[in-house]
Amino acid sequence: MKKSRKKNKTTKSKGPKNANLKLLKESVLQFLNSTPQESFSFKKICQHLSVKKQKMKTELGAVLDQLSENQQIAQNRDGRYQSLGIEASKNELTGTVDFVNPAFAYIVLEDKDDIRISADKLNGALHGDTVNIILYKNPRRGKIEAKVVEIVKRKTNEFAGHIEISKHFAFVVSNSRKMHTDIYVSPEDYNGAQNLDKVIVEVKEWAKNDNSPVGVVKKVLGKAGENDTEIHAIMFEYGLPFEFPEKVEAEANSISDKITSKEISKRRDFRDTLTFTIDPEDAKDFDDALSIKKLENGFWEVGVHIADVTHYVQPGSEIEKEGYKRATSVYLVDRTIPMLPERLSNGLCSLRPQEEKLTFSAVFTLDNEANIKDEWFGRTAIYSDHRFSYEDAQQTLETGEGKFAEEVGLLNNLAKKLKEKRFQNGAIAFESVELKFKLDENGKPLGLFPKVRKDTHKLVEEFMLLANKRVAEYVYNLKKENKHNTMVYRVHEDPDPEKILKLAEFVKRFGYKISLEKNKLSGSLNSLSEEVEGRPEQNVVQSQAIRAMSKARYTTTEIGHYGLAFKHYSHFTSPIRRYPDMMAHRLLQHYLDGNNSPDKAPYEEKCKHSSEREKVAVEAERASIKYKQVEFMEQYLHKDFDGVISGTTEWGIYVELDETKCEGMIRLADMKDDFYSYDEKNQCVVGKRFNEKFMIGDKVRVRVKGTNLEKRTIDLEMK
Repeated sequence: MKKSRKKNKTTKSKGPKNANLKLLKESVLQFLNSTPQESFSFKKICQHLSVKKQKMKTELGAVLDQLSENQQIAQNRDGRYQSLGIEASKNELTGTVDFVNPAFAYIVLEDKDDIRISADKLNGALHGDTVNIILYKNPRRGKIEAKVVEIVKRKTNEFAGHIEISKHFAFVVSNSRKMHTDIYVSPEDYNGAQNLDKVIVEVKEWAKNDNSPVGVVKKVLGKAGENDTEIHAIMFEYGLPFEFPEKVEAEANSISDKITSKEISKRRDFRDTLTFTIDPEDAKDFDDALSIKKLENGFWEVGVHIADVTHYVQPGSEIEKEGYKRATSVYLVDRTIPMLPERLSNGLCSLRPQEEKLTFSAVFTLDNEANIKDEWFGRTAIYSDHRFSYEDAQQTLETGEGKFAEEVGLLNNLAKKLKEKRFQNGAIAFESVELKFKLDENGKPLGLFPKVRKDTHKLVEEFMLLANKRVAEYVYNLKKENKHNTMVYRVHEDPDPEKILKLAEFVKRFGYKISLEKNKLSGSLNSLSEEVEGRPEQNVVQSQAIRAMSKARYTTTEIGHYGLAFKHYSHFTSPIRRYPDMMAHRLLQHYLDGNNSPDKAPYEEKCKHSSEREKVAVEAERASIKYKQVEFMEQYLHKDFDGVISGTTEWGIYVELDETKCEGMIRLADMKDDFYSYDEKNQCVVGKRFNEKFMIGDKVRVRVKGTNLEKRTIDLEMK
């Protein structure tokens, strides 16, 4: 039982407030922090601070009580006081909660490393909340941790989950893996929800002490486990819209689909130049097309034609406002949540075959070695002669037969030369494996397989990269008064040397090597990519390599793109689905018209917003994939699989299954043959008795123990 000096009754209610007590507080911290390894009784502290009168002792007791409660100092089991190694009162910080599991979270700080925080120190804060924290040294872990002292802003007060109704009350259990608090609901607030329905609940009273938050059901999504219900829950969890506002749809429907001769006369006319699109079989929005024409001098004129979205979407319009708010289209397993209304994305702006369309183009004159001899940027009009799927175009390439076979082959040869130049300049080839699902009419997964990137995918990619790069270079070089013009760039910083060192140590276990020299790193990584291709550890190694890289983002500050080895790079080629491309179109036309550079600040703010929305979109897409993976794996309960350890944590071992590429977890608590703990330094799990180690990349045999659609988890057990 922890011993404690009895607190004065007046101390707790009033606390130290005046200047003398503030000085006393600073004196206590200074004294204890001067000898952080020692602890002192109340009597010893009184003696050191020369506190003799009873009034001063009462005030000192109040100070010690407050500092202990705020975890700025520690009161040990014997009642003695000790420094926590940091003056927490001078280190109050503001950050965002990132919940990891029910036991702990991290506070994400701007320009500082993340700080770990135990769940019992969150003070009712939930994932995504903005909080003020103080720092203290955890005596057990010996590390600096955090405690929430104030919730500045709640991320949301609405949550999706299933409702569990008992006789006199109910709880809503969130489906989010980052929400670990159940929400209490009274019978009068069920609003038609039945037991185990998936619902959206609004919190009307936040948790106090150990109580649950109190909420009211706002919407019933449907029966838990049904496809639409679960996908809608994911959409709600990530704040994705279910539909466009009526005024946005009305504005889109009012736009004329007529292309006048007057409008075409303002543009460069490509309607008589062979033009076609190459897209996925199930695509509906075709935002890019390629044209090719042989010139009299033997060179090739290749046009990269992009839907002229900003011709239709004007600044200040309702469509513009909604497009900026969304900032990106989101591609879930069974549906697309578009940035723009269907009237635009699948209609006016979609470069459909046998239709005239308005476009914004980058046109290049190339020789047979794909060297750029000339280039032109501007607004155009096109007529798409044909619509290829990737599969159709690939068959045309492989057989040399079919519609426009010669032209597709020529573009492919030029694309390969462009790619070769990129890699000679240091581009990196690592890509994560993408999964594609085969779904029935109800959205149930019948099968899943990795997407295979063939020459036609790479053909389109190379010309899109070329356009993005050359547009960025064009604007960057248009500087006036020795200042570069404002532009929206897609940047990718150099990798952190410490992460690369860890990657080198990791791949060494498989017999691979990477160079730590900066000028040799990219080539070394490409060699590694080639070496691991087709091997069991391919996905794990590639995933670790991608994690060692920085994350690409949007900004007006041009710092280059490391992964592509481009000094200047923008996003210009997908304005139907990315707001930054719309900004790039507007800025490019602004400069083509001879105007001066606008202020950077508003564009930088929009870049930041677009990067944040992109992150949300990626997380939502992953959640939908994970849901479908769990649903697919339900048929394999109690079946055995070979796999590779893809991650280790203090609560479990993650394993990627070789056959299905699905990831599940073996809980350390379920491993009964030994007591296993997580070695954070070496990122492995170690048995206490037999010292058996489990590390990322190890091959294991596992059994599917269970699946949880609600939490989107697959439980495994070691065989």
